[in-house]
Amino acid sequence: MGIFRKLKTNSLTAAEVSALWFQYQGDSMAICVYKYFLNIVENKEIKPILELSLQLAESHITKISEFLKSANFQVPIGFTKNDVNVSAPRLFSDQFLLFYSYIMTIHGVNAYSLAITNSERSDIQDYFTECTLSSKELFQKIVTLAKNQPKYSSFPTIPSPHGTKFMETTGIISDLIGDKRPLNSSEISTLFFNSKKTGFISSLSLGFSQVAKMEDVRNFMLKNVKLAGKDAESFDSILRQDNLPIPEKWDAEITESTESPFSDKLMMFHAALLVNAALSYYGASLGSSFRSDILVNYLKVFTHATEAGAICYNVMVKHGWFEKLPEAIDRKFLAKNLKK
Repeated sequence: MGIFRKLKTNSLTAAEVSALWFQYQGDSMAICVYKYFLNIVENKEIKPILELSLQLAESHITKISEFLKSANFQVPIGFTKNDVNVSAPRLFSDQFLLFYSYIMTIHGVNAYSLAITNSERSDIQDYFTECTLSSKELFQKIVTLAKNQPKYSSFPTIPSPHGTKFMETTGIISDLIGDKRPLNSSEISTLFFNSKKTGFISSLSLGFSQVAKMEDVRNFMLKNVKLAGKDAESFDSILRQDNLPIPEKWDAEITESTESPFSDKLMMFHAALLVNAALSYYGASLGSSFRSDILVNYLKVFTHATEAGAICYNVMVKHGWFEKLPEAIDRKFLAKNLKK
């Protein structure tokens, strides 16, 4: 009976395995990225941010390995020292390193929050809660520092309304072909954030395109630069219609280096990670937007991200880079073998 209780306590649900597995992959990648960043950073204020980011990623890897091993699950290979060349020349400016940390920390906080609600084991919930809190503290440090940087893009402000008002018309036709009502606060925030994040994808892909060794990886990165750049501009265009500011762009923060700090495998995984996150953000933005022209635009960029995701998947499978998640039992395969 005691053995049964122990096995049951250590078991993991599919949701828990998935969250731990993806976090291991992401943090093993982050370790490679931040080790390279720390070798090129010069700004003494930005360096502690990168050091803390590396420290958190390394602590996560240790804890996730313990959870998976105790439940008799294979620990992913993820990314290793073979996927990074810390001696490679500078590919990104120090400001870009800070902006990178800003975007990736946002992804982390959102992923941890979802993992908490999808986990049943209290120790797993506690672990992801700790991840959320430590990442929140890191994010606050990043924003405090970033506000003093010349390329920081603050979200637009809007005036306080006078009294309570209600919508008088859906404006479905006029939003598409006629005069459009002004953007509301929800639409502004999602358009601005998605422009900032999608612009980041474009700039990072630009840097990766310069250093990728394999032709299909390089071609994908160039295509992603074009797709993500076009999508970011579509968000900016809607913001400009209401004379609102748009986020800073980061292409100028990529150097002319052609020596890669990362393996093609790591760069493709990184692109896939960002594309997958973009799909989630676009989907959520659809639900919080009420102007028809904005909905149409989100459907378009969602299609672009889906296209990019499919290419990522195909390239990774082709080169044997896509590590399989644990799967359900293949009952059909077992039944066929029994017949033999």
